[in-house]
Amino acid sequence: MGTKREPTARQMRLAVELRRLREAAGLSSREAAALLGVNSVQISQIESGTSGVSEQRLRRMTYNYACADQNLVEALVAMTTDRTHGWWEEYRGALPAVFLDVAEAEHHGAFLREVVTSHVPGLLQTPDYARAVFGYMVPELPETELRPRVEHRLRRRAVLERDDPIPYETIIHEAALRILVSDRRTARTQLLEVLRAIESARVTVRIIPLAQEGFAGAGIEMMYVGGPLPQLDTVLRDAPHGTAFIDAEAQLTRFRDLLNKVGRAALPPAESRDFIHRMTKEL
Repeated sequence: MGTKREPTARQMRLAVELRRLREAAGLSSREAAALLGVNSVQISQIESGTSGVSEQRLRRMTYNYACADQNLVEALVAMTTDRTHGWWEEYRGALPAVFLDVAEAEHHGAFLREVVTSHVPGLLQTPDYARAVFGYMVPELPETELRPRVEHRLRRRAVLERDDPIPYETIIHEAALRILVSDRRTARTQLLEVLRAIESARVTVRIIPLAQEGFAGAGIEMMYVGGPLPQLDTVLRDAPHGTAFIDAEAQLTRFRDLLNKVGRAALPPAESRDFIHRMTKEL
């Protein structure tokens, strides 16, 4: 396969996993290349995501690296043979690449778990709410930049509306629902949209009330994307220049624990639904 200048986050994840397997086997790039019958530059390109790898070559690499985890091998094979051309590709060149990477990660996720404390989750936002959020940027986005961002955000909901929706649970702090990013009409419409999502039985929403004692996790926002195996999970977090993709084993363990800790502060789904119903009557 040809060299690729800008690997996607999914391609980079495959590359990272292959590097980890090589390092766990105690092999240098030169040694791995010799076993594969290529030069070390090709190994470096594969491990940087700038060059693809065929199924046959990947299987040889995992054998050379003494990987006995057949489930992991098959998961990596699925990643390298996947030819999905998702709807997000329509935005390549029109939006920053990270927008596409997020949509692709959600599409391939086994499940999604999210914690939000400042905004309604992107997967549940209405057009007016999303427009208000993106429209608050400085400098202000021109309409030609604003429109595709809003459209892309709305299309991400495809993972919840397809025939085999991805299991999705979101924990929302009450503050995120009360912040008026636009006007009261937009806020009420947004709450009703969250209720609609709950009633569709495709989404689990749990609320952390403002009055909840012992909750000091207002700074914990994340999207936890389940992989085909736990070691292939990914955490998405906002960063100064986009979204950070986190996949180190120690960090995944940390964020799993944080998710469980935050979950203990949230109301059960039925109580959360009633909580939102009461909020709609206040607007």
